Amino acid sequence: MEKKCYVASQQTKWALAAALKKLMAQKPLEKITISELTDLCHIKRQNFYYHFEDIYDLMRWMFQNEAVSLLERREGALLWREGPLELFHYLQSNRAVCLCALRSLGRGHIRRFFEEQLHTIISQTIEGFLPDLQDPSSSDHVALLAHFYVVSLASVMESWLLGEIDQTPDELINFISTVLEDHLRGAALRRGQISSIPSGDPSFPRGCSLEEE
Repeated sequence: MEKKCYVASQQTKWALAAALKKLMAQKPLEKITISELTDLCHIKRQNFYYHFEDIYDLMRWMFQNEAVSLLERREGALLWREGPLELFHYLQSNRAVCLCALRSLGRGHIRRFFEEQLHTIISQTIEGFLPDLQDPSSSDHVALLAHFYVVSLASVMESWLLGEIDQTPDELINFISTVLEDHLRGAALRRGQISSIPSGDPSFPRGCSLEEE
C-alpha cells in the first residue's frame, strides 16, 4: 500500500512538472497559476499542495530531478566531460523552459541550481591531478581553484543559454578541459609534483588527463 502511494505521488509530481514545462514554454513564470497546472493534470487544486508549497517549489523539484540528477548519476573516469555535457544537452533540449526561469528569476538563479554538483565534479578532477596535497594551505588552494572553475563553468552555461556564446557544447567542454588541464599541470609543476610532461601523457599522476581516449 505504501509503495502504491509513493508511486502515485511521483506520478502526480511528474505530471505537474510536465504541465509546468508546457506553460513555461508559452508565457512568463509569474503568469502561470496553480489552477492552470491542476486543470492540465485533471486533479483538484488542493492536491497540488500535498506535494509542493508553490510553483517555485515545483520548478526547483523539476530541475533537481531532471537536470541535477544527470550530474549525480555520472561516475568514473569520464565524469568531468560527460556530466557537464549532459547538462548542456539538457539546457539545449529545454531551452524555452530554462530561459523562462532565467528571465523570471533573474540571471544567476538557474546557475545556483547546478553549482553544488559542478563543484563535486571539478573538485574530484582537481584532486585527481594533485593527489599529494596535504598541508592546509594546499587544501585552501584547491578549494579556491575549484570555486573559480565552478563559477566560470556555470557562467559559461548561462551565457550559452542566453545565446551570448555561439560554440557548441562539445567545443565549450573541449576548451574548458584544455584550460583546466593546462592550469593544473602548471600548478603541479610549480609544486614539484611532476616533471615537464606533454599534455595527455599517460605517465601523469593517477592517469588524470582530461582527454577522452
